[in-house]
Amino acid sequence: MRYVIRRLLQSVIVVFGVSVVAFGMLFMTGDPTEVILRDAADHMTVEQIQEFRVKMGFDRPWYVQYLSFVGNALQGDFGYSFIRHQPAFQVITDKLPATIKLASFAFVLSLLVSIPLGVLSAIRVRRPIDHIATVLALVGQSIPSFWLGILLILLFGVHLKWLPISGSGTWQHLVMPGISLAAFPIARNMRLTRSSMLDFMRRDFVRTARAKGITESRVVTAHVLRNSLLPIVTAIGLELGFLLGGSVIIETIFGWPGVGREIVSAIGSKDFYVVQAGVVMLALIFAAVNLLVDLAYSWIDPRIRHSS
Repeated sequence: MRYVIRRLLQSVIVVFGVSVVAFGMLFMTGDPTEVILRDAADHMTVEQIQEFRVKMGFDRPWYVQYLSFVGNALQGDFGYSFIRHQPAFQVITDKLPATIKLASFAFVLSLLVSIPLGVLSAIRVRRPIDHIATVLALVGQSIPSFWLGILLILLFGVHLKWLPISGSGTWQHLVMPGISLAAFPIARNMRLTRSSMLDFMRRDFVRTARAKGITESRVVTAHVLRNSLLPIVTAIGLELGFLLGGSVIIETIFGWPGVGREIVSAIGSKDFYVVQAGVVMLALIFAAVNLLVDLAYSWIDPRIRHSS
């Protein structure tokens, strides 16, 4: 319980720091009143502009405004979108299912490809499958995701016309953005699985298990892979947070109607309340994922739980 409480407090600190950054973004651009009323300011009097500033609370000291922002945010009120004409938090939550759908597809794809290939590469070291997996890992870590996405669009969307190049709705819409998003995690997890397993396969307890006559498959799964999971779980946990929060460029390229694309659109239109809500929402998700990873540590390696 102490371990869980300590991790929860760390997550709260992280989200608090992100909220400071999200709130500060609004004021880094200058007077928020001028930003919000940029189109209507020419048709308003000075008194009307000042009245709007007082109504929104922009005339108060920044720390008073921040405390008000935190109080409202704790109640789910992140302000009002002047572009969408609806609460900013609702704008983000409406787009969240699409982001979760894309991130989940890329996450499952990365696990189904990287872990088996990493295991095969480790138990068939310096054989053809190992060389092929190593080349794929190097290529996957070298190609930027946005460039891979453009190549996939040109090949499968424009020339072959096998897959739709933008939008959502069917499983075909998931294929290209999912592959683009999963390429780097696949390469990283594959190399990490291989290197971690090779390290444990040289340990004394593995040689002892083989000397006792335990089958090779049992040695690999119960002794080597189980002990290799700790660094792999770390990468997988960070990967899930990255997929949820780092799909901004991919969503924009493929026109995927998710949180990332909405944040980019809000930045372009200076709809900063939506940006604040989106950033804080992604921070909450990332913190929750990291907390789950920490709990998984204590299950995989009980020494962590006991030392806490």
